[in-house]
Amino acid sequence: MFVRLNERVYLNMSKITRTKIDHVEDGIRVRFYEGKDQVAKSKRFETVEDASKWFEELIKPLNK
Repeated sequence: MFVRLNERVYLNMSKITRTKIDHVEDGIRVRFYEGKDQVAKSKRFETVEDASKWFEELIKPLNK
């Protein structure tokens, strides 16, 4: 199932094997991986809680 990550990127969530909320040089981002390769990352967040809330909303349609 494809999920819209932003205005230009759609992810095939059936291929995503893991996600990670990570502190990077410009803030906090959610990273998406297919196996060991990072395939996408989210916008920048101020807190881990904001990133987690955004991710939960993103995958909500998948959990129906």
